[in-house]
Amino acid sequence: MESTYTLGDVQALDARRHLNTFGSRLPILAVAGEGSCLIDENGRRYLDLIGGIAVNVLGHGNAALSAALADQAGRLIHCSNLVYNPWQTVLAERLCEATGMDRVFFANSGAEANEGALKLARGYHVEQGRPRARVLSATDSFHGRTLATVTATGQPKYNRKFAPLPPGFSYLPFGDEEALTQAMDDDVACLILELIQGESGIHPLSREYVALARRLCDKTGALLVIDEIQSGMGRTGCFTACQLYDVRPDIMTLAKGLGGGVPIGALLASEEAARGFVPGDHGSTFGGNPLACRAALTVLDEYERLGLTARAGEAGKRFRAALAPAVSDEGPLVEIRGAGLMLGLELATATTAGGAAAVRNRLLAEDGILINSIGQTTLRLLPPLVITDEEIDFASRAIVEALQK
Repeated sequence: MESTYTLGDVQALDARRHLNTFGSRLPILAVAGEGSCLIDENGRRYLDLIGGIAVNVLGHGNAALSAALADQAGRLIHCSNLVYNPWQTVLAERLCEATGMDRVFFANSGAEANEGALKLARGYHVEQGRPRARVLSATDSFHGRTLATVTATGQPKYNRKFAPLPPGFSYLPFGDEEALTQAMDDDVACLILELIQGESGIHPLSREYVALARRLCDKTGALLVIDEIQSGMGRTGCFTACQLYDVRPDIMTLAKGLGGGVPIGALLASEEAARGFVPGDHGSTFGGNPLACRAALTVLDEYERLGLTARAGEAGKRFRAALAPAVSDEGPLVEIRGAGLMLGLELATATTAGGAAAVRNRLLAEDGILINSIGQTTLRLLPPLVITDEEIDFASRAIVEALQK
């Protein structure tokens, strides 16, 4: 079915009918995609360095994923979790093998997976006969938009409007080992962390901090929850950032790229932590349905066929090497953060007129490049893992030129 709407038509209708949650969007009407490019209604191609915000790991229009979805849609899109479906079970096995975890619950999004993780952590301590409710998270973190996960999010701009917030949440200064040590005691149910913070601008924790977090959780009995919503699915050059940091959490969450664009999230747990749920404690109508699980299995198959986890690491190195000559204490580019194809470019405001948003707009208008700006000074790159060397070189040259203008 071809769209006959113009950008103007959709903008006018959106302004009348859509809840005003996204504000003024980029002036692009996306109607198709191919590889690392989005295509608008006029046929213009845009190199997509946002990747659906880390979702389109296989790019756009992947033939294997499209074929699997079409085949599954013709067989069975949905059935309730009152019966078994084979794709859900096989996907659970594949994810446990890939992550080193023991059990899986499927949700529809990262926020739902994190919501389940918080419930599981509290439920675990109740099942042990020692209820604990306190949840520790980091400042500048982002864990979702549900009431509990937005409360766990350590950014007041996202949660203060919705007070009173659920009780039992405390925030630790990001990466502060002393604050972590002082906060961890026997009333903490769990510590939830992003090993590389995504939404706040790609900020990695140190290996020493993560090792300390694991030791303190072991000492106090708190569960370590690692949010891999953005850093998982091979984006860092390892299948999970936990593998990059050589840490095994008690609970892990995945989503975004897991379905290659089809909504699906996963809550993974160790055998011990999984004791926190008994029948009836948690559930989902759509979570783990045949269509979403078939999509995720196809994504995993494509990862193996194309070597995408290793490719993400190599592609990230190529981006860094191409951008490195522009890095200087005087700017305009002062730092490159992250791992693999999860990169943050820190700009110097004094030498970058209009800040990160101006650079984003310039790249879109002049080069047809979609890139994400965060705050005044950060550009975030989360491209498809299938991005080519030629596309990386083109994007790097354009970014450097845009910064220098």
